[in-house]
Amino acid sequence: MLKKNSYLILLFISVIGFSQTQTKPYPAFDFLKKYINTRDLALSSTQDEVYFTVQNTNEEVSVIAFSKKENKKWIEPKLTNFTGKFRDIEPFLSSDGLKLYFSSNRPLHDSITKPKDYDIWYVERQNLKSDWSTPKNLGAPVNTTNNEFYPSLTKSGNIYYTSDGTKSLGKDDIFFSKWENNTYSEPTTLGLNINSAGYEFNAFVSTDEKFLIFTGYNRTEGLGSGDLYISYKNKNNEWEKAKNMGAEINSTLMDYCPFYDAKTETLYFTSKRNSVSNLGFKTMEELEKEINKYENGLSRIYKLNIKL
Repeated sequence: MLKKNSYLILLFISVIGFSQTQTKPYPAFDFLKKYINTRDLALSSTQDEVYFTVQNTNEEVSVIAFSKKENKKWIEPKLTNFTGKFRDIEPFLSSDGLKLYFSSNRPLHDSITKPKDYDIWYVERQNLKSDWSTPKNLGAPVNTTNNEFYPSLTKSGNIYYTSDGTKSLGKDDIFFSKWENNTYSEPTTLGLNINSAGYEFNAFVSTDEKFLIFTGYNRTEGLGSGDLYISYKNKNNEWEKAKNMGAEINSTLMDYCPFYDAKTETLYFTSKRNSVSNLGFKTMEELEKEINKYENGLSRIYKLNIKL
């Protein structure tokens, strides 16, 4: 049985094009275990600062929190100074750590109290110890009257993101906009090697734009609900046909919000996987232990050591 499983893992690696040193994802950070719903992790390039989204179960409350590593230990998470009133999600740190991008339904002006559609916003700071500035809307042509989500930026400043706008090939699509002459070019869809007539969202792009990881929803070859897919750029600078990242990563439930740390070769992602079982409980202690497992069907952040 062991030889058969080993063969299947090797076959999986050769087909997809990456290797992994673990066979099962596990909780990303101990300090996240106390929150019911978490998602959208962004880790600094210096490995000592992490931002993430905390929500209630129906996602009416959605805030961006952070933790820093001090004396080799992660401190208790705190709220960022710009969040708490509207639904803020999906943080992404620039390579130098001086800009943080995120998606929000906050209004364009402080005088307005009613939420709007989702746009991509950003905050800035003078140095790594400074407070974040007041949020600024990224503006057109990236933001539109439709929804824009999940910003991911390259070293050159190019932005990849999700949109359900009129230029979408289907429902939600992955879009790209090039940073040139201190402005963003007109966004374009990534095409049918990435997108489809259905839902594609939550794309993470490597800083050198060599690979892209995203969620494809309810695809025929999928394992169920949303799966993580990966695409590499070929010699012609085109995105190859995306491939499912397989059962070693994906579950039968929603898997989404990828983030890859190249320095430690670690894939972080959110999953609603559920391993809770009815074991014929005899005590409340047994029941509480089972239903409070990390894999309990709620949004949780996992990690897996894997070389892409």
